[in-house]
Amino acid sequence: MAMIVMKFGGTSVANAELINRAAQRVAREKKKENDIVVVVSAMGHTTDAFVKLSREITPHPPAREVDMLLTAGERISVALFSMALERLSLKAVSFTGSQVGIITDNKHTDARILEIRGDRLRKALADGQIPVVCGFQGVSMEKEITTLGRGGSDTTAVALSAALNADRCMIFTDVDGVYTEDPKRFPGAKKIEKISYEEMMELSSQGAQVLHPRASSIAARYGVPVEIRSSFSSKSGTTVTQLDGMEKPRPKAITHSEDLYLVTLVQVPKNPACLSQIVKDLTEHGIHLKFFFHGISDARNFDLSFITPLNEKNRVEARLKPLRRRLRISSIREVLDVCSISIIGTGIGSDNRVLAGIFSTLSKVRAHIEAVTTSELSINIFLHKKFLDTAVRRLMEQFGLAAKTT
Repeated sequence: MAMIVMKFGGTSVANAELINRAAQRVAREKKKENDIVVVVSAMGHTTDAFVKLSREITPHPPAREVDMLLTAGERISVALFSMALERLSLKAVSFTGSQVGIITDNKHTDARILEIRGDRLRKALADGQIPVVCGFQGVSMEKEITTLGRGGSDTTAVALSAALNADRCMIFTDVDGVYTEDPKRFPGAKKIEKISYEEMMELSSQGAQVLHPRASSIAARYGVPVEIRSSFSSKSGTTVTQLDGMEKPRPKAITHSEDLYLVTLVQVPKNPACLSQIVKDLTEHGIHLKFFFHGISDARNFDLSFITPLNEKNRVEARLKPLRRRLRISSIREVLDVCSISIIGTGIGSDNRVLAGIFSTLSKVRAHIEAVTTSELSINIFLHKKFLDTAVRRLMEQFGLAAKTT
């Protein structure tokens, strides 16, 4: 008998028909005499609708009340999913995150899991029931309802798998695995049969939407085998697991991120305290610096550039106005059409042949590169969005990541 955690995303439980279909998939696994724990997200675009509604009430809804509102979506899903299982003559019981003891810190809307107690889960399993658990949520030590951030149901599923020492965690979504790029945007992308924890973590953190980065991190830390499959077909998916390092470094996949914001502070006084103040102020206000670099403007000044998500533009501008006055920065330039292309693969950042191949390919499409970062697992290129589609297709061809056409 195996222990399996099965997670169904919002598109997999968007209506009654899909909930019943997902329940039938659970029933098939249960017939194999496996112990099953189900984790579900809110139905369809429920969370987005709740966020929109809250902002119609007030442009700045309190984070505590946002968590109270958003967690209602998963409660609806678990109740309906449990009913669907009962209809199939299976014993099921629904639980909120707090009821199964998912204990988090007290950071509303982006909490971190501190521990999972799981006593009620284990009792339900011992009683032959299928626990159906709300994804995305927990409870703080102060007994406040918290949420784990967007995509947090993946994190719930993998964390429960680790806590229960599950044999497998199955993530059901609207794609049938991990591809070498987004197959909806780039139809020639190939499905990856197996990918390492580290590669999946890097792929997720650089913009791929298949598995949340925090879920990838927990899976790697606790060695949880994760299988990503489609809710809408019986095709095999992609296994995220530990792979040996015997093969030579090569690109495994490409992902991209659009809607980035490039800011350049012109003629910042050449004083170490200035750079420290700018970075500290931005990061303390929750601004995500994806990349920053500086160059020499003259003997007494330097230019500082950094890239953030475009949706943080207003917050960046609000912080830079007082900083510009206080630090006597000459001017601020901004570019709104920046994107990134990330090439992922174990060891590629230290393989000069891969980097040379990337630059050679991009030069042929005359793509101007704004910035480059490298790590052991990725090479990240920042460039203007007009080059994105052509650059990705050429890179997929260059590294054999596109299906061959006949």
